[in-house]
Amino acid sequence: MTTSSLSITAPARAISGRGALILAALIAIAALALFGGARYALMLAIGLGFGITLEGLRFGFAGPWRAMILRREPAGILAQLLAIALVSIVAIPLLAAHPNELTGAQAPIGFAMVGGAFVFGAAMQVVLGCGSGTLVNAGSGNPIGLLALPFFAIGSFAGAYGLIWWTDLGALPILTLTGTTGLTITLVALALTAALFFALGKPGSRRLPARYVIAALVLAALAIANLVVAGQPWGVVYGLGLWVAKGATAMGADLSGSAFWTAPGSVARVQHSLLTDYTSLTNIGLIAGAFGVASWRRGGLSQSLPRYPARAWIATIIAGLLLGYSSRLAFGCNVGAFFSGISTGSLHGWVWFIAAFAGAFVGIRLRPILGLEART
Repeated sequence: MTTSSLSITAPARAISGRGALILAALIAIAALALFGGARYALMLAIGLGFGITLEGLRFGFAGPWRAMILRREPAGILAQLLAIALVSIVAIPLLAAHPNELTGAQAPIGFAMVGGAFVFGAAMQVVLGCGSGTLVNAGSGNPIGLLALPFFAIGSFAGAYGLIWWTDLGALPILTLTGTTGLTITLVALALTAALFFALGKPGSRRLPARYVIAALVLAALAIANLVVAGQPWGVVYGLGLWVAKGATAMGADLSGSAFWTAPGSVARVQHSLLTDYTSLTNIGLIAGAFGVASWRRGGLSQSLPRYPARAWIATIIAGLLLGYSSRLAFGCNVGAFFSGISTGSLHGWVWFIAAFAGAFVGIRLRPILGLEART
């Protein structure tokens, strides 16, 4: 075989592989629409959109927080705040107009919630992935993400199992910003927060790259679609815990000791297919979307295994468990609490952001100690 034929064959294989990825996605969506219903197919498509956007545009939550803390680069956080603002402009009025059809990501502010957010902020910097980030990392073949994900799911299940005990330690009533006044307060608060990060940012690093602006616009559109189609905001954590709950019951485990998993809604979801759970569908789509983009780029998922010491891999397992457990106590991760909480008017989203951002400072300092990066 000549060199010229080899050079033609490689691109042809790449095109063929990419075509197969697109075809597989379309078949999966069509099959779900046929056997499950159009709404479930749409949720899978929305999840694929999230994964493609986050991996394709290299956008996330943990990385921009790290960039701001270590290098005073605010662009990523400014893009996150932009996306939240865009969603809130649509979501808060929609929730007010359709209170019986749509629900927000609303939760009480309490001791467990604040502590959980702080621990989550630290743990996500240890593995460099929040809820959506861990799914994206796993889907793209990142070894740390692949190891952290199952333990994230186990932690989410365990956190939900004893959630009522934690909330009984003390919590305020659910506080929300609603209607025109609530939207105005939310937008002003987001603008002030953006102005603060802009002012703290290093000169020359405050401008949003085009890919960040595009990511913010697309994520906002997908999040709004998630709310309209599912009747609930974009979330991650519940779906992961549900996967473990289904596995546990399939193996004969008794969940009757948990008020959370014996609640009527949870019982129904545990008994039914994962393909009828909206959060699970977007999670699956997110992983698949990231997998597709990574395969598209590299023609495969071959990533060399990082040469971390044993303590780094043990730390990843522990951090994964803490990510799941703490996010359940905090009523969400960067997606369910920060992004969706604030954009649907829940004050707990703001408290979550402050506590988790404080925790991120701790996690960043822990990474080199745990052997996950070189000491500086």
